[in-house]
Amino acid sequence: MSDRPLIVAGLGLFLGLVTFPVWYNVAAGTRPEAPAPARPATATSCVAPREYMRASHMTLLVQWREDVVRRGDRRYVAGDGRRYEKSLTGTCLKCHDDKAKFCDRCHDYAGVTPACTDCHLGSR
Repeated sequence: MSDRPLIVAGLGLFLGLVTFPVWYNVAAGTRPEAPAPARPATATSCVAPREYMRASHMTLLVQWREDVVRRGDRRYVAGDGRRYEKSLTGTCLKCHDDKAKFCDRCHDYAGVTPACTDCHLGSR
């Protein structure tokens, strides 16, 4: 007697159970609600355009870290000519001062835990 039908049925059941949440949401027509981070009350613009920051802020922060730590370069010139200090706490967190309402909303939604704030925010 062949076990092939049992194996195929088991794989089908497994795939159905694993993908059930996706199919359920598709059938129900629901989409996860995107996070709405609180905008800074004091600033009108950022060091880069909003869409770039949404998609690539970690790339920018890693580059800043490399520039500061390895080359001692602490100045950033934005595309519009404005100058900033390459600093998470000195530049970014001056405007985005409420981590729970800004950083954590998107990071929790995306399921990521950046280690930046372990050192930079300390007891905040």
